[in-house]
Amino acid sequence: MSSEEVMDTKAVFTALYDVCEENAAFFSGATKGQSGDAAQRLVDAMTIIQEHARSLEPVISGFAAIYHHFDFDPHVPANGYRSLVKVVRCCLLHIIHKGRYISSNRRSIFFRASHNASEMEAYCSALCQLRALLYLAQRLLHDNSHGNLFFQEESGLSQSFLREYASMHKGCFYGRCVGFQFTPAIRPCLQSIAISLVAFGDNYKKHQSGIVEAGDIAPYGVAASSFLTSGKYAIDPELRGQEYERITQNLDVHFWKTFWNVTETEVLSSLVSLTATTVKVNRALSVPPVAFDLPLAADPTRTVTLCPPAAHLGPGPVQMRLISHELREGQDSEKLLALCRSEGGPITISLGLKTKRSPPSPWLVLHFHGGGFVAQTSKSHEPYLRSWSHDLNAPVLSVDYSLAPEAPFPRALEECFYAYCWAIKNHNLLGWTGERVCLAGDSAGGNLCVTVSMRAAAHGVRMPDGIVAAYPATLLTVYASPSRLLSLMDPLLPLSVLSRCLSAYAGTDPQVEKQVEKVSTLSMVKRDASLLLRDFKQGASNWIHSLLDRGSADAVRKSVSEASLTSPHVDPPVPHEGSEYSLEKGTLRSQTCQDLGTHTNSTASNVQKNANHLSTTTANHNSIPDITMTPESKPEDVSFYLCKEVDPSMSEIFSSVAIPPPGGEEDPERPCEFPEGFEPLRSEQLAEMNVQSSPIVRNPYMSPLLAPDNMLKGLPPVHIVACHLDPMLDDSVMFAKRLQNIGQPVTLCVVDDLPHGFLSLSQLSRETREAANVCMERIKDVFTMKDPPPEMRKHRKLEQTNPKPSATKRDHTRLSEVTALEEEEGLSVTGGASVVEEAGLTGFYTPTNAEAEKILA
Repeated sequence: MSSEEVMDTKAVFTALYDVCEENAAFFSGATKGQSGDAAQRLVDAMTIIQEHARSLEPVISGFAAIYHHFDFDPHVPANGYRSLVKVVRCCLLHIIHKGRYISSNRRSIFFRASHNASEMEAYCSALCQLRALLYLAQRLLHDNSHGNLFFQEESGLSQSFLREYASMHKGCFYGRCVGFQFTPAIRPCLQSIAISLVAFGDNYKKHQSGIVEAGDIAPYGVAASSFLTSGKYAIDPELRGQEYERITQNLDVHFWKTFWNVTETEVLSSLVSLTATTVKVNRALSVPPVAFDLPLAADPTRTVTLCPPAAHLGPGPVQMRLISHELREGQDSEKLLALCRSEGGPITISLGLKTKRSPPSPWLVLHFHGGGFVAQTSKSHEPYLRSWSHDLNAPVLSVDYSLAPEAPFPRALEECFYAYCWAIKNHNLLGWTGERVCLAGDSAGGNLCVTVSMRAAAHGVRMPDGIVAAYPATLLTVYASPSRLLSLMDPLLPLSVLSRCLSAYAGTDPQVEKQVEKVSTLSMVKRDASLLLRDFKQGASNWIHSLLDRGSADAVRKSVSEASLTSPHVDPPVPHEGSEYSLEKGTLRSQTCQDLGTHTNSTASNVQKNANHLSTTTANHNSIPDITMTPESKPEDVSFYLCKEVDPSMSEIFSSVAIPPPGGEEDPERPCEFPEGFEPLRSEQLAEMNVQSSPIVRNPYMSPLLAPDNMLKGLPPVHIVACHLDPMLDDSVMFAKRLQNIGQPVTLCVVDDLPHGFLSLSQLSRETREAANVCMERIKDVFTMKDPPPEMRKHRKLEQTNPKPSATKRDHTRLSEVTALEEEEGLSVTGGASVVEEAGLTGFYTPTNAEAEKILA
């Protein structure tokens, strides 16, 4: 750690001690009278904050001395340990700022002691929980191999982390403190999302319990009624935090599907379209499930047969959306228009004899959307896709793959790979010459970009020219990591919600199995109807999808909002003999999961042998290595799991920061995870986290971070854009390390102060727009550059967050700037606090941009 960092850390803690002691001394003498209770609360909060700070100071200094050893390279200072330290420092600076505001205004007749006491108590609770997270991070540092960010077992420390997450209090991070670690421009949006979520959850619960009599639960109906009840959550941050915690811990995956899909409604999507870039082509396509041949990359004279997706649901059409800023040749052809599906909105394609048609573009962006594998479509991601099409002057093809839990792994991967091959085969229909194609996706879509490329390599077909993955999910296991500790406080990616989505994608969610059993009669109807109409192809597929949607709604109505996070696992039903493409959901799901979990005798060398075989013989789909046959990788096949030699000079520094499990006698039912004398705040209602997971999640096509080296070699250049404060940051860092270690071209860019999912928020602030442009620039690099220069790997700071030359080093906050800011903003001026301020929606809680430039690190 540099001397500058040491001085800065000391300055932060010194300022904190000073402001807390000064305020505590003042309010100790004001405990009598009308404001006595509030004054005593302020004294108690200041005292506890100092206690936490004294324990945190050496830990922060210790991590600052070693966290650079976990970076991707010296140009990219980012990993979960850095992020934890950054969040703690940000919390401390908020407390300092609030403390100085109290010092300046406490004698005013307009000073609201109760409101300010609530503010301090909220940040005091947050600091307590952050202290617990740093203890767990010290445990990770002790138990992990050198340089590895993940604890590569689901027992032990990973199990302890899940157990602690289930019981630790999280409401403080969703009330007054929601999004405090992010850029100020995005916090009002996060506050609105939190208010909308709890109001939506309240009305969703009423719909479930039968208070509202209706057939299916319509998202727009719940949303409309939620608008009327959101006021109480807007003015009461404590109630909001409590309800937010209840929802994230107890509501099932169907609730999250419903809430996230609210943006798909016509009203909201139309409003978003008003501010989005105008495009001449925006067509929803439905490609029928027809097998076709593609030439082998190694020998174009030979071909491989690509069969349509069949997992779980049987053969069915693949849904896509074509977006193009210009109308290009082929995009208005009769063959393409025959594939268009109606969405009930206006036709958004320019037709006519006088319409000018541009020549085909040499570039195509093939996009896979995020949404945790369970929600959203290309419609949700349309705003930034339109911008990309305009700025890149290229068409964008976004795939609306089938979603879990109705269509778990590997259905989405099959559909995305089929769409990729179809786009190559039919490039003339898309306004594309077929020259260069870039795969782009965010979160779950980033995962699919990598796994589609792995499958293209296994099939021996043409590889994409590059991959741009924004905050990708590359490890779908419950392995603990320092950045994943942030899921305790992340308003958009809580661990309980993330685990539900991943369980649904893996097809192992016990609640999903239980719901399938409850609607067994309806399932039989769907099966018989689908068998009767399957030969009608497109018409039958649309009819079946409508039945599936109805089945999902019935399952939603039968779920219980207060149910625990998991229930005793129900074994999947034994598969029945029948057609390979039977549409009986339970049968195909069980069969697919069984295949994924039992084929463990094969080795990764089989994949390579089969791929080599394709280059010398005419291939068909039967000779292709199936994903269901791909084994889970072994630790010796994954290079980053090998323990590295620790420099003796660094061993002592690491040991001074890392801590072993607390000693002494432990209760086997409740082992002690924290040092004596400290215990984090506990939640009133616990979430029962199930740490047992299926071997499916370790399949390389589901968790590419666990793929053996020979499956990753040969991938196209991979460009990763991650978020510094994202719980999935370590997924990106470790995957970039994996690729770098085996000589694969890879770049890693980490943006500051933005949450996971910033692409979906790209229209809300300059910061998110700039981050979306970073992704777009990476796509342009794929199209225009053969070999990316080394400087592309450098850490990217968003320019608008550093408008002044003096503010370029955001990681080193100057306490003098805090003082200067207070003088500049006139914080000594007294003033009354409104009801909105009482709710934590203004004032210190949502500082101005100018304020954040100088305070937030």
